Amino acid sequence: MTGRAAGTLAPVTSDALHRALTDPGDPPLLPLPGVATELLAALAAPPRLGAHLRLVHDVAWHLTAAFADRFPAVPFDRQAVLFGAAVHDLGKVEHPAELTGPGAEHEEAGYQLLLRFGVPEERARFAVTHAAWHSPGVQLEDLLVSLADKVWKGRRVTDLEQLVVDRLAGITGQERWQTFLELDDVLAELAADADRRLAFQAEHPVYG
Repeated sequence: MTGRAAGTLAPVTSDALHRALTDPGDPPLLPLPGVATELLAALAAPPRLGAHLRLVHDVAWHLTAAFADRFPAVPFDRQAVLFGAAVHDLGKVEHPAELTGPGAEHEEAGYQLLLRFGVPEERARFAVTHAAWHSPGVQLEDLLVSLADKVWKGRRVTDLEQLVVDRLAGITGQERWQTFLELDDVLAELAADADRRLAFQAEHPVYG
């Protein structure tokens, strides 16, 4: 984050949000990047949002580790993916109803919030692109954030996965079916813990 436009970040974290950001989880969850934690505290974010972002960030960490291992010839910015996963739904601070129901207003709201707090556009974009994987100019990093945002709860999205397979096969020269099998192995393993992740998220209130 560059600068602190729109005021300084002065974290005043509620007990419920603190728990969402620090509870170990089962299996243990990684902590969010410091910038994401600061933003959530400064915006008095809903505890459930903090829990959700931790879950997606944790899945993104494991997803990108598997990608680096299985597709070593494919260049991507792992830190950008992890940051995107950690902040992709930040706009739900302003649209908390979208934590429990459908809605897309949080996408532009999150993008604007991130810009307001000095996050560069190339990182703030994940607030929008995580839900717009067919948009022109979408990069592999955007698709990986989208994958993490689906598979954390065990959801498999065929058209999204096909886009990822196409990108990977185009870079590696591997047959698409072979690339799909590699990707399917990774996603199936991540999806196996979906029930525990859903239970963790449900433990944390929308308001608190």
